[in-house]
This record gives sequence, structure tokens and C-alpha cells, in this order.
Amino acid sequence: MTVRFVRPVSHAAYLSRYLGIAALALFVIAAPLHRFGPLTTPDFISLTLLSAAIATVSLLLAIIGLQRLWSVGARGGVWSLSALLFCAVPLGTVAFGAFLYWQKPQLYDVSTDVADAPSWLSIPTANQQWLPRPAVVSKADRDLQAAAYPSLAGHRYEGAIDRVYTAARKVATAQRTRIAHTQGLIGSLPDIQPGMPPQDQTEGVTDTPIEELPANVPVPLARPADAPAPTFFDGSSIVMLQGETRTLIWGLRYDILIRLREDAETTLVDVRVASRFGPHDLGMGAEIAEAYLDALDAEMQGLNDN
Repeated sequence: MTVRFVRPVSHAAYLSRYLGIAALALFVIAAPLHRFGPLTTPDFISLTLLSAAIATVSLLLAIIGLQRLWSVGARGGVWSLSALLFCAVPLGTVAFGAFLYWQKPQLYDVSTDVADAPSWLSIPTANQQWLPRPAVVSKADRDLQAAAYPSLAGHRYEGAIDRVYTAARKVATAQRTRIAHTQGLIGSLPDIQPGMPPQDQTEGVTDTPIEELPANVPVPLARPADAPAPTFFDGSSIVMLQGETRTLIWGLRYDILIRLREDAETTLVDVRVASRFGPHDLGMGAEIAEAYLDALDAEMQGLNDN
């Protein structure tokens, strides 16, 4: 009598694959909607955690499927392996975020000047939803920052404030920081002007012929040596720039404040960075501030070399 061996089928492995696909699809849809679309950070975190929860169930079922394959030779090994691959992205993202959450201090606002942090020109506001946080930054928070990031401090540069301001504005633009508010300037416009849509460069250009200029044009005289040089600064020796920036990959929003203080022949630059949402910035606020100051160091070094 011939005995045929019929391999059992692991339903856990079969289900794990579809749950893994669902978890990955949810994460892949939520991430671009947050980075480029209208999805807010609290909603994105909620969907990411939901995706990780589905992926966790898929992972457990995949392990059961592999165990069944090892013990009784049940079919479903390929399904379990594919589920493991699908679960890797959402679970890896949440695991890395959880590692930063426990590794970094619970701060959402950092400043290079912990004793006299620059005040916001316009206090950032956002609907925190289910991510509540303290309304003000306490002295204990600043002490915690000083202990966690002892090297985070303002940078002092040789030169007048107008020279440093030019470099600071250039670096801010290069690092995708859009300036929305300024103080201490006269005649300088922010990068973001509320209520004004971007205009085309050709706006206002008409085909009306320009009148012919007179033949004898008076030559302007040289400015007297004792006349004050033209300036965009109001004379307070302090210039402040406030804007917003987003991380390159995940698009997390951060508010940034740059303060320039002129002292004799040097200018001190301080930076304050705050996460737009949540009570924890995962250590990215300090990274943004340090990256900005490092780039400003390079820009000022290039100006000095020239």
C-alpha cells in the first residue's frame, strides 16, 4: 500500500503575508502625504504606529509559520519570509524612533544660549492633538539641555553685523530655512510674506516703449567721506531672523530663530530651534542648530579667504 504524505498548510503564514502587505501599504501612503501633502505630524505618527502594530501581528504569525515549517514541514515558508520583508520598513522606522526617544533628552526647544535664550518674534503655534507639551520652556529644561549638549553654543565671528548677516541669510537659504519674520532691519523683506502669492518675474513688464533719455545726463557726485554709509540696520546692534525648516526625509517641521549681536568688532550668532509638534524633538533640534552654525563657519571662512 502506497502512503502519500500530504503537507499541511500554515494558515498563520498565509495570513502574515497579507497583514505585512497591509502594514507596508499604510506606511507608504502615510509617509508621502506627510512629507508633501496635508497630513499633520500627529496624524502621521498615529498612522505609523498603527502600521507598526499591524506589522507586529504579521511578524508573530510569520514566526509561527516558520516554526510550523520546521516542525511538521507545513507549507508557508515563502509567505512567512515575504511577511518579514514587508514588516521591516514600518517596524524599523518605529524602532529607530523609539531608540532616539529613549536615548535623547525629552526636549522640544533648544538654544545655543541657555542663560538668555532669544525670544520668538512670533510665537509658533500648532494644534498638538494627542501630543501635548508644556507651554513654556522651564529652567530645568535648559539645565537638561546644557547637560545633554554641552558643546551647543553660539559662535562669534570677526566682522561687523552687516557682513555676518549676509552670510547668515545665505546659509539659511541654502539649508531650506524660509525666513518669515525679521527684527532690527530696515527695508529688508522676509522670504515669506503673508497673504502675498508668489509673483512671476515678468509681472508688470509691458511693451510700452521707453522714452528716449536726454543726451546730457548729469554725473552724480561722489559721496562725502564723512557721510554715513547706507545700511539696512536700525542701529540696535541686534538682528533677529525667524523662519521654519523641514527635515529632508520625513518632513518634520521645526521653527528656527537666528540672533546676531554686534559687540565691538565681533558679532555673536545664537540659534534657537523648536519642534513644531510634540514634546520630544528626538535630538534633531540640536543637530539642526549645529549644522547651521557649522555651515556658517564655512561661509565666513570663505569670506575671510576672499
